[in-house]
Amino acid sequence: MNEKIVKGISKYLSLVLRHAPETIQLKLDENGWALVDELIEKLNLSGQQIDLSLLKYVVENNDKKRFTFNEDETKIRANQGHSIDIELALDAVEPPEILYHGTVAKYLDNIKIEGLQKMSRQHVHLSKDKETAIIVGSRRGSAQILSINATQMYKDGYKFYLSENKVWLTDVVPAKYIVF
Repeated sequence: MNEKIVKGISKYLSLVLRHAPETIQLKLDENGWALVDELIEKLNLSGQQIDLSLLKYVVENNDKKRFTFNEDETKIRANQGHSIDIELALDAVEPPEILYHGTVAKYLDNIKIEGLQKMSRQHVHLSKDKETAIIVGSRRGSAQILSINATQMYKDGYKFYLSENKVWLTDVVPAKYIVF
């Protein structure tokens, strides 16, 4: 399998399933699910050459496990990271004591004042381990790793959700819960 093609399809799926389904006139339901047959048809009409076996390969081999099928593989959706309004229908769960967030130095002064904000996304993304936070933070430069006192946030009434691909989600992280 040509990894360059697979990566390109994965990026395009991220665009379509997380941010702009209208790019290919794809309809998502209220929980972000798209019909697999419709997705494949519209991807092909947009110039992507994809069939079900290639789509399955992309989903199974995506390094961040961004996508998931429903049980009978008739629907697909992105696990998190949406900038469009959908309801992931995740249950609030108690987080581990410490969670991590990767960022870069140029954002630290603002984070110290405003905390972590979801910006154009539906949630702030956190990880259970430093290694993942380093990978995320390194995408834009030298990673700065923030430790989040998730247990205290939870005790103070903040809700946490765990996406299907094990990314921790919350609405906001006030600066007082962040160890810089």
